[in-house]
Amino acid sequence: MKVVLKKYVTGKPEESDMEVVATEKEAPELTKVPEGTQDAVVLKNLYLSCDPYMRGRMTKHDPPSYSPDFVPGEVITGFGVGKVLDSTHPNYKVGDLVWGTTGWEEYSLITNPLVLFKINHPDLPLSYYTGILGMPGFTAYVGFHEIASPKKGEYVFISAAAGAVGQLVGQFAKLLGCYVVGAAGSDEKVELLKSKFGFDDAFNYKKEPDLSLALKRCFPKGIDIYFENVGGAMLEAVLDNMRLHGRISACGMISQYNLLEPEGIHNIVQIIPKRIRMEGFIVSDHFANYRKFEEITVQYIKEGKITYVEDIAEGLEKAPSALIGLFEGKNVGKQVVVVSHE
Repeated sequence: MKVVLKKYVTGKPEESDMEVVATEKEAPELTKVPEGTQDAVVLKNLYLSCDPYMRGRMTKHDPPSYSPDFVPGEVITGFGVGKVLDSTHPNYKVGDLVWGTTGWEEYSLITNPLVLFKINHPDLPLSYYTGILGMPGFTAYVGFHEIASPKKGEYVFISAAAGAVGQLVGQFAKLLGCYVVGAAGSDEKVELLKSKFGFDDAFNYKKEPDLSLALKRCFPKGIDIYFENVGGAMLEAVLDNMRLHGRISACGMISQYNLLEPEGIHNIVQIIPKRIRMEGFIVSDHFANYRKFEEITVQYIKEGKITYVEDIAEGLEKAPSALIGLFEGKNVGKQVVVVSHE
């Protein structure tokens, strides 16, 4: 079984843009590296990660984007956790657990194992390597600590704060001694931010008639750091409320992904008098520092300093609806698809 893209998407994606189909080959053939193929591994996929950046890969880009477009009729790829069933690569042996780029299918042949990381802490839930210990967690760490250059006591705002990345940015900020406020799209998520993740305050952006006034209420002295996940009207409101020498770490802009024409930002001039630094980043540029992040975050988890919420979809056939749910705000926490528990 595998999930393929049926056609390129314009506007809002639908489940019908993807299709769950039977795999042409039988299981014994799928679980072995083809004869003569060097430096390759076959993975049994266990957990798959649903991530907002995948929306961009569903559209044809010219010139190409930083992440290759999916090809209609071919399997969708993304981050996941798998177990090595066969290997012709000297760095991987049968039974190794890994995370990295894999296919939305039961078994994947990986001919470029450089996109894989061995899992060093299999005592923790393996699904964590789709989130808190995988790409989203590392994104939160890089975007906050390396891009935003935070200092103790600063005022931090996070949009899409209950998502896989946002919930961790907030906790990293609290561990550093910052004042943290998050925005989310439901009262349930707002309560989660305050009661479980330790945010100082949070608000439901859907209930705020004026986002700029909402931020002024939460940050009467202004915002030092904005972790940007949304774009559009939220970014405009933030620019009105940034402090001098504020920093914006631009991780994503999910409000723009399904628009045929991106929205303009009417007050971008604010970055000049306020001396704001706004920097976008791609987390794969920083993978050389992943192991440092992994050890720091594992320690936080084991000491109970960080908590984490997952939204689990059971079965590969649920993957299309789970991915589409990201853009409708249905997930609470990190959206994970379980292909197999072992």
